[in-house]
Amino acid sequence: MDVPLWVWPTFVGFVLAMLAVDLFLFHSDAHEVKIKEAGAWVAVWVTLALMFGGLIWAWQGRGFALEYLSGYLLEWALSVDNMFVFALLFTYFALPRAYQHRVLFWGILGALVFRAAFIAVGAALLELFHWTIFVFGAFLVVTGARMAFSGGEEVHPERNPVLRLVRRLLPMTPDYREQRFFVREAGRRMATPMLAVLVAVETTDIIFAVDSIPAIFGVTKETFIVFSSNAFAIMGLRALFFVLSGMMHRFDYLKYGLSAVLVFIGVKMLISDVLHIGTAISLSVIAGTIAASVLVSLFVERGAPSPVEDQSKLNPAPSDHE
Repeated sequence: MDVPLWVWPTFVGFVLAMLAVDLFLFHSDAHEVKIKEAGAWVAVWVTLALMFGGLIWAWQGRGFALEYLSGYLLEWALSVDNMFVFALLFTYFALPRAYQHRVLFWGILGALVFRAAFIAVGAALLELFHWTIFVFGAFLVVTGARMAFSGGEEVHPERNPVLRLVRRLLPMTPDYREQRFFVREAGRRMATPMLAVLVAVETTDIIFAVDSIPAIFGVTKETFIVFSSNAFAIMGLRALFFVLSGMMHRFDYLKYGLSAVLVFIGVKMLISDVLHIGTAISLSVIAGTIAASVLVSLFVERGAPSPVEDQSKLNPAPSDHE
């Protein structure tokens, strides 16, 4: 795929411009994001992502467009798993709903930076060492199997070494100061619990990226497609979170679908020297598996309480947020 150098800063500039419009024009004031508003933004981000896929089709052809669509769908599906953990973190820290968008915004901006670095490293490894693809494949097979047999999600921010370091280095206010990350009180510059939540969200996303970046390299080796599909999926994550936040506990079987997808991509990478699985087949498997797991989750009533509610009982947020 021949990508002129000017395309990269142009795309990054577009991403930053859209994020600026979202934050400073539509979310400059803290407010609880309602489902109707979030749904409109989901439609905006999905439309932009599909339009970009159409642009790739017109520019580079059907094959690269299908790779982009496969990567976008994969990253979007894996993002649902991220959102479930984010919901648990917000419950743990008792973060008011009016401030959640601000944390997600800066968390996603940081995620774009870290994922860009991971993508650059992954692309370099695949370029220099062909055997890296087998390492990625084996890792995804193991990760998929572990996901299928793992228990319910739990979060333990108190075990996060980065968060513990931040709390040790920075004095922190006992409660939130609107949606600010830092305040000056009694002549001292202090962090607020908003910063603690942001650090927890950011480090959690980095852990998820360790799974998702190798997975998307199993769909495409084109660095620009990997980054652009990641960017569009991540940018739509905030709006999708507010649409699904009240019903994420119903996706009981999604993890099995994601597990099957990771195993499929891992096997595809492991046998790539022997058997080539086309992009159209990969897209069909990814889309079909995820759709099936979502439908089963929605139509099979488990009758279990929301795991987010269970987690809040197990790990209530300390009153002083420490």
